[in-house]
Amino acid sequence: MLRLPMFSYLQPKSLPDALAMKRDAGPDGMFVAGGTDLYPNMKRRHQEPKTVISLMGIPELGRLDGRTVGPCVTLSALSDSPTVRQSYGVISTAARLVSTPLLRNMGTLGGNLCLDTRCNYYNQSYEWRKSIDFCMKKDGHICWVAPSSPRCWAVSSSDVAPVMVAIGADYRLVGPQGERVVPAGRFYQNDGINYLTKQPDEILVDVRLPAPNGWNAVYHKLRRRGSFDFPVLGVAAWIQWKGKNVAAARIVLGGVASYPQEVAEAGAALQGAPLSDEAIAAAADAAYRPSKPMDNTDFDLSWRKQMTRVYVARALRELRDRAGA
Repeated sequence: MLRLPMFSYLQPKSLPDALAMKRDAGPDGMFVAGGTDLYPNMKRRHQEPKTVISLMGIPELGRLDGRTVGPCVTLSALSDSPTVRQSYGVISTAARLVSTPLLRNMGTLGGNLCLDTRCNYYNQSYEWRKSIDFCMKKDGHICWVAPSSPRCWAVSSSDVAPVMVAIGADYRLVGPQGERVVPAGRFYQNDGINYLTKQPDEILVDVRLPAPNGWNAVYHKLRRRGSFDFPVLGVAAWIQWKGKNVAAARIVLGGVASYPQEVAEAGAALQGAPLSDEAIAAAADAAYRPSKPMDNTDFDLSWRKQMTRVYVARALRELRDRAGA
């Protein structure tokens, strides 16, 4: 049985208290919300904080108020919210596709947005990883997915993050240096180790959603089992309509890189014309080309790449059917 290491557990009641506790703990302190990612990682010695600072007791982080959502809102509350379902159905869908009901009852929006990157060589017990001399992401020096690579190729497996990038949400962060607002697309970077632009002593305070005016979005997820599994491919498709024509579009891929990967060429292939079969095929081909899944998750990587084209086309056809275009 994997057991948690010894650690101190703190429960601040305000943001200033949480920031002060993190300052006092230094590099040995980590923030936690639902803990469905951090605590298993601690059991496997991926992350080894000496002090864990819970954010769940800070009231403002748990609010769900119109276009502002706190990071401590559980995934179950997010997917079940009538407001979210009506105005931001794509977020409700993505939250509902995360893991199982039990874990969604504990897991939070902020936890899923900041989810640690995953890899077959990393998400193993300490003894297993030690037997291969560890990996670049933790305790080792080689990325076993691409041994000659200077960087880690662990993959982004969040379901909600690609959606937030696609719809153009903003994240508000608060830290010792003050407050800043970061577009979702700039919150992530393509590095399996340094996958967030958020600093360790910053707190994701809320997510600000765009007004639901004239756009629609969908999220499709590929995984082996219809529940529980992380995505091996996620496709978030967003379209801004102008009549029956596409005024703007974004296609964002999850599960194929260390960050939610927006494919600008795919969105550009749709702009200024109706969402025809030819336009959908062109966008799917554009998304297929830069999709480079690695051999670090489930299924054959070449098949997963082929599915990029299939899932992008499927998502766009759903958007067309919804619009009656």
